[in-house]
Amino acid sequence: MKTKFNRSIHTNKLRLLGAVCLAVLTTSSCKKNFEDINTNPIGVSDKDLISDYNDLKFFFQQEQRAIINFSGGGDPNSYQLQQNLNADIFSGYFMAPNAFGGGGNNTNYFMKTGWNGEAFKVAYLNVMANVVKLKNNGIDQAYPSVWAVSQLIKVTAMSRLTDIYGPIPYSTVGLKTDNPYDSQKDIYNKFFAELDDAQAKIKAFVDAGKPLPFKFNEFDLVYGGNFDSWLKFSNSLRLRLALRIVKIDAAKARLEAEKAMNPTNGGLLSTPSQNMSVKVTGAGFTNPLVYISSKWNDIRMGAAIESYLSGYADPRLPKYFDKATGATVAGTYKGIRIGSDMSDRETYQGYSVINVSDGSSPSFSLSSPVQLMTAAEVYFLCAEAALRGWSAGGSAQSFYESGIKTSFEQWKAGDASSYIGNNTNKPAGYTDPRNAANNATAIATTTVKWNEAASNEEKLEKIITQKWLAVFPEGLEAWSEYRRTGYPKLFPVVTNSSGGTIDTDIQIRRLPYPQNEYDTNAAELNKGIQLLGGQDNGGTRLWWDVKKGNF
Repeated sequence: MKTKFNRSIHTNKLRLLGAVCLAVLTTSSCKKNFEDINTNPIGVSDKDLISDYNDLKFFFQQEQRAIINFSGGGDPNSYQLQQNLNADIFSGYFMAPNAFGGGGNNTNYFMKTGWNGEAFKVAYLNVMANVVKLKNNGIDQAYPSVWAVSQLIKVTAMSRLTDIYGPIPYSTVGLKTDNPYDSQKDIYNKFFAELDDAQAKIKAFVDAGKPLPFKFNEFDLVYGGNFDSWLKFSNSLRLRLALRIVKIDAAKARLEAEKAMNPTNGGLLSTPSQNMSVKVTGAGFTNPLVYISSKWNDIRMGAAIESYLSGYADPRLPKYFDKATGATVAGTYKGIRIGSDMSDRETYQGYSVINVSDGSSPSFSLSSPVQLMTAAEVYFLCAEAALRGWSAGGSAQSFYESGIKTSFEQWKAGDASSYIGNNTNKPAGYTDPRNAANNATAIATTTVKWNEAASNEEKLEKIITQKWLAVFPEGLEAWSEYRRTGYPKLFPVVTNSSGGTIDTDIQIRRLPYPQNEYDTNAAELNKGIQLLGGQDNGGTRLWWDVKKGNF
């Protein structure tokens, strides 16, 4: 593993020359570096790509592939640092069976500076750079509907970025030579405005009924050129973002959520066939989570998700994970608790991996689409909206149960009726047969069955817990919702090596800004840290992550 990381750091060294400073998009010297490090693999210049719409196809597909990054193909090390060794673990889904960095790393809150800039770098070099190139080539004016979809992808990617760090440069990217940071409040307001604009452009295109002069279905790795599906995703994304800010701006949250749920605006994702997932196609491209899990053996089941899936006797357990193979755990589903001592790598590699081999039809393969949003999640979003008394078009219970049923349908886990009606099973405690120091009693006591007589807080815990189970394996959304709501209740880190900057019980709230921002954009970064309202460490809460109760 050490060799692999050193190799990736070496090969990415040129990409780090001004990469995460946004000047890469705006100044001549950084533009030169940008072109050098992003040479098109088909071996032609950007100008040459313009013929036959190849520029549109190339930049648009690169943008899609970079949300969860596999835009470079081959070695998925970028995604490993972008998300897997932070949010995927902080969410409770996974844990690394390796003692990276000699044992001090993100998994025990010893935040690795060399790791924590990857999400920032990817967002600007692999997402925003391609957005700017599309605009520079006039796509926004020539094909407004395609530009609208590009804007939806941009909002998807950049909402994830701001939810990792807090304030980021956004509103003037590609427009100014400096790189000012925007507050999260301003960023979210811009997201909603951009969703308005994108939806208007898509509706106008659909209503006009005039075909595009190229095969957009071949360019679109998500919905194959189906603009109605993009409209549904846009509404669903708006609903997600609206609920993210509910504890800091309830009025704005309700306004945007009810706009999203209004059926006259195009509808929401409602079936697994409409899930927002990026297809893995083309030579050299693979699903990065599957690659890291099965080829590198670098990630395994987390103790938290073992607790919930096993405690509930959840039929999705064998769909999500293979049985363990280690000597003391063989034949069981066994996860690893975050912050455990991983000095004995061989021991924990035998714990459960995602389902790539168990059963007659594995759930994951190297060509599995990269999941970003599911219809099941949307039902749970509607359930919370209804619980808050908003105009959602149904009851919290009906949406809650539909979310479970839709997740079962997605994973082919059978009839969900008995699961939905179970008022007995509860999350289980965790036992590590290799190290009793990692053992933990169950934290949560919530059951699956809806109880209309319960408090709103108890109902919210059910909704978010089941949403967390349905969102798997998308760890960033799961981590964001945990930070917003406190649910599901997760085992705390076994060893906290943060030096007091991260509270063990409150758990980690964000990633620190990249060192490269300190080196190349310090003045604007310092203004961004002021907007953050706290120190640049993993313990500082984001704008929407407030302490007050959920209701």
